[in-house]
Amino acid sequence: MRIEKLQREYGVKVKLVHFPLHPDTPEQGRPMAEFYASRGLDPHQMYLQMKARMDAEGLPYAERTHTYNSRLAQELGAWADTQDGGEALHDALYRAYFVDRRNIGLAEVLLGVVESAGLDAQGAREALQQRSFKDAVDADWSRSRQYGVTGVPTFVAAGRGVVGAQPYAMLEQLVTGAGAVRRAD
Repeated sequence: MRIEKLQREYGVKVKLVHFPLHPDTPEQGRPMAEFYASRGLDPHQMYLQMKARMDAEGLPYAERTHTYNSRLAQELGAWADTQDGGEALHDALYRAYFVDRRNIGLAEVLLGVVESAGLDAQGAREALQQRSFKDAVDADWSRSRQYGVTGVPTFVAAGRGVVGAQPYAMLEQLVTGAGAVRRAD
């Protein structure tokens, strides 16, 4: 994947920042047909476009019937960033939502994802119950607004950003413009 390649070739550090893509989505989710109809778009056509992008990246992607609120998943992702091996949760959450079509707005679903990633389910449960990472996600949402983020993914380096799935050359230009130097092998 492009980000991993940037990390290998330039030694850049990647920090995930959470973004409120659709924070008004109810806990039970929202049908994709309703979601796209409100924008005058065809759900299956949108799936085919996204599937082609994911295929190009070598990522699995299923046709979903619903979109779900990701707020708790974002808080759990912030918690995972404080745990040894926590980066595994981000991939597991991707798979749960975009491949297995699970409702990542539900705490019990999230705890199952935590277990599948080999992380401490009890620690995750406590973080969710106490909303220990609510402020961290609120700060990320604020930072996203300050950067003018309008969609995901957005890549930012040295105050400049690009939105959407970008070709590797564009991401490389972004990081070199921020001062990153290619590693010598």
